[in-house]
Amino acid sequence: MDLALLYSGGKDSSLAALVLDRFYDVELVTAHFGITDDWQHAQQAADALGFPFDTHELDRTVAEEAVETMRVDGYPRNGIQRVHEHALESVSGRDVDAVADGSRRDDRVPSVSRAFAQSLEDRHGVDYLSPLAGFGRSAVDRLVAAELNVETGPSEQIDKADYEGELRALLAEEHGQSAVGEVFPEHEQTYVLGLAE
Repeated sequence: MDLALLYSGGKDSSLAALVLDRFYDVELVTAHFGITDDWQHAQQAADALGFPFDTHELDRTVAEEAVETMRVDGYPRNGIQRVHEHALESVSGRDVDAVADGSRRDDRVPSVSRAFAQSLEDRHGVDYLSPLAGFGRSAVDRLVAAELNVETGPSEQIDKADYEGELRALLAEEHGQSAVGEVFPEHEQTYVLGLAE
C-alpha cells in the first residue's frame, strides 16, 4: 500500500517514516509554497534514510492567509494549523492509499482532530495515520537517540523543510524581519543527517 508522509527532514517525521516502513510503501513528501528552497534539506535527509522523496506545491494564498493570521494573533499556532490541514488535504489528492504526518501526542501544533481526520478519509478515500500520536516527547527523544543521527539548533539557524521556514520568510518579506521575532518564539529544531551508527 502506498503512503505519502508529510516530511520536513526533522526527527518526528523521520521517526514516523521508520515506524510506517514495515507496513507501507512510504514516500516522503515535502509540501511547500515555493517561497524558499529549504525542501532540498529534506531531500538530503530522505536520501540518507533510504526513502523515496518528492515535493508537493501548495497554494500560496494559504501561506499568505496564515501569515496574516499569525501577525494579528501575535503567535504562530493558528497559521501553522491552517497550513498543516491544507497540506494534508492537498497531498491526499495524490494517488495513494494513506497519508501520514509526524505529529506527536504532546504537540500543540500542528494537531489533527478526530473530526478532521475522519472527514479527510471520507472525502479523499485515504487512510490518515499519525504513528507518533501515542508517543510523548521523552519517548520520541529516546527513540530518536537510538535510531537517528540529528543536528539540533535554534529554529532560525536550522534549514528544515517544515512550514515554519517558509512562513518566517514570507512574514519578513511582507512585514519586516522584526515581525518574525514578534510572532515566533525561540525554540530548538532538529535536522536528520541519517540513521544512527
